[in-house]
Amino acid sequence: MKLKDKEKEPGISLTCKSPRLLDLVEKRTLMKLLTAFSNATGMRANIVDITGKSIFGNTDVQENCRFCQLIWQYQHGVERCQSAYARAGEESAKYGEPYIFRCPAGLIEWAAPIIIENEYLGSIICGQVLMWEPEEFFWVELQTMNKCLGIEMDSLMDAAKELEIVSGKKVHAAAELLFVTANYIMKAGWQSVCHQKEIARQQAMLADEISAKKQLEAQLNVVSTTNLDSCLKKERELISQVKLGDKDAAGKILGSLLVDIFVVGIGNLPLIKARIIELMVALSRSAVESGADLQEALDINANLVEFIVRSEITEDLALLALQGLQQYMDCQIKTIHIKNHHVINKVKQYIRDNIFLNLSLEHIARSVYLNPSYLSKLFKENQGITIMDYVTRVRIEEAKKLLANSKYSIDQVSTKLGFTDPSYFAKVFKRCEDISPREFRQRI
Repeated sequence: MKLKDKEKEPGISLTCKSPRLLDLVEKRTLMKLLTAFSNATGMRANIVDITGKSIFGNTDVQENCRFCQLIWQYQHGVERCQSAYARAGEESAKYGEPYIFRCPAGLIEWAAPIIIENEYLGSIICGQVLMWEPEEFFWVELQTMNKCLGIEMDSLMDAAKELEIVSGKKVHAAAELLFVTANYIMKAGWQSVCHQKEIARQQAMLADEISAKKQLEAQLNVVSTTNLDSCLKKERELISQVKLGDKDAAGKILGSLLVDIFVVGIGNLPLIKARIIELMVALSRSAVESGADLQEALDINANLVEFIVRSEITEDLALLALQGLQQYMDCQIKTIHIKNHHVINKVKQYIRDNIFLNLSLEHIARSVYLNPSYLSKLFKENQGITIMDYVTRVRIEEAKKLLANSKYSIDQVSTKLGFTDPSYFAKVFKRCEDISPREFRQRI
């Protein structure tokens, strides 16, 4: 609704060059939202950029009513509609609310702004309706407003008679619904911006680490000695963190692993691609083993492999690997259907941070101020395993790290992780890993 006597909202840029909306939100998502809106209201909707032009191609945009199709047969008709959309979108962005307006051809339409990170990127335009039964004055006005196009007026008036007449109440309700839709798009766009910034940050860290490693090797006048065993160890740690659902730890390990891969593979792009594809396959398998949907994981893997094969730039390969990790872990979390995400994650984090203590269900429950039986039920419903099963899983992952260090005996590893009986530790380890602790140590 048009608002007067309000100041422009501070901090919102209306003129700067912004990223394209389609770079932040998938076209499929936007089209799905518009289709749902149109099905719910029976009205057409489109998304335009700051110049009033549709962000979609001709095959994707919703079809205009016959009245607008006649107007858009003329270049001047297209230009003045786009100009009106641009002005309406700017007005809606100024006030942060839906803006109802009358288009140059005489129809009622409204705009809802799309603002992401304080930048106005465009608006959703809806309408192509009338708000009252046409009277004699309307037909005279219609001819006056469109005379400049040289259009055949009888055809235009026949098309106007087909337009839906919508009450003011319904127009305002549809405008509010449109605004809710725009807010959903803004939220999705903001999440995309945050994700892209994090990817950029991680890429910068990777570049710094690679540069530092090269400089050190140059100063010492040695060739990189990064070996397969080191990479395999980090890969095992990465898979372990994916299974435990620790995104931060997994991201750090993947970053370190990528540095090793890029340094060893300097000048050998096919080798780098092969190693990253191997990593993505391993991550896909780990995500599925932790509850991710198999088909979704396969689809993610297929898309990643396609992009990796086509990529010719090292930085792009790093980006794809980091995005792949994010997608696999998101897929894993989404499939688990966590009802109380915050509590479950807090419990898991507490267990990981205190794994060397003698943890009990009561001890863990106190950390989140919940009744042990209720927490036990909540955890099992959301994770598919009991809390103590999860404790055992984390202990085994820690045990694998300790077993890789020859300074610890197997009995010391058992005691350090709270197993009072080394033989019981060996039994639990073999049940989880299909090999004994001694065989595991020999293998690595």
